[in-house]
Amino acid sequence: MNRKAILCTLSLFAASSLFASSPEKKGVASINRQTAEAHIEFLASDELKGREAGTPEGRIAGHYIVSVLKSLGVQPLGESYYHPFEVYHAERQLKNQRWQVEPDSIAKLKDKVHQKLDLNNILAVIPGKKTDEYVIVGAHYDHIGYDWMLDGDQIYNGADDNASGVSAVLQIARAFQVAGEQPERTVIFAFWDGEEKGLLGSRAFAQTFPDINKVQGYLNFDMIGRNNDESNPQHVVYFYTAAHPVFEQWLKEDIEEYDLKLKPNYRAWDNPVGGSDNGTFAKLGIPIIWYHTDAHPDYHQPGDHANKINWDKVVDITKASFLNMWNLANEKDF
Repeated sequence: MNRKAILCTLSLFAASSLFASSPEKKGVASINRQTAEAHIEFLASDELKGREAGTPEGRIAGHYIVSVLKSLGVQPLGESYYHPFEVYHAERQLKNQRWQVEPDSIAKLKDKVHQKLDLNNILAVIPGKKTDEYVIVGAHYDHIGYDWMLDGDQIYNGADDNASGVSAVLQIARAFQVAGEQPERTVIFAFWDGEEKGLLGSRAFAQTFPDINKVQGYLNFDMIGRNNDESNPQHVVYFYTAAHPVFEQWLKEDIEEYDLKLKPNYRAWDNPVGGSDNGTFAKLGIPIIWYHTDAHPDYHQPGDHANKINWDKVVDITKASFLNMWNLANEKDF
């Protein structure tokens, strides 16, 4: 057989293998380091000044996410990707106050001198065959901004917290598109604003989404890119609702099948309400999965830079979580 014939045969074999591979395998194959780097390095750049909720730089981060979703062909949830909400706070000299998103609390604040922010969740969707069942994968895209009084580095870049999580949700959205098969349940891709000020975006969503009682599961990312212990770079904490032990089984099987370089600390939690936006959904009795790689010295510090990210870990966590979402969207029972 001549060289041209061999190349032709190999090309046909590759094409037939791709065609024969399962939808979820196609999705996994689309997740890569280059895309993770592109998303995280942009969102954590100095020009975005730490993406504090309500700032011009925070809105630029939101516009970036929307532009990516449009390029992927993932449609908005409703008429727009942007889902605005208002939050209020007491006058800044009053101590021990929190930002408020609940209508009753806001009504009380409006009677006094108060602060106000206009924020935006960003929500996209891949419609499922079942119009009355939803699953959600989410990450907050805001961080804590910058402090002009700091000596030296003044920007809290937030590469791990939580540009890493945003990159995962965006890659999972693309993976569902690449898979080429409509899921059984509708999949919502959520990018929360105002998490650092008190889970404001996910709380606003839970209050206003008319089908919140039809949400079957929620997967959360918050910090998936760093090493808590440099001697164990494959460490990841895998929180999940204890009433759903199959969540642990899924991850164990996928790590083996796809040769993912992860060593999870499995933490079943009866009521996983703390830590991040997962709490909003757990309080409503919605099963959750939450990926987190533990604290590190740069947590909420200006040193949370993209050049410290463990890229291999981000990619493998993203692959594992896409497979989680594939199961949440398609398994009959879990």
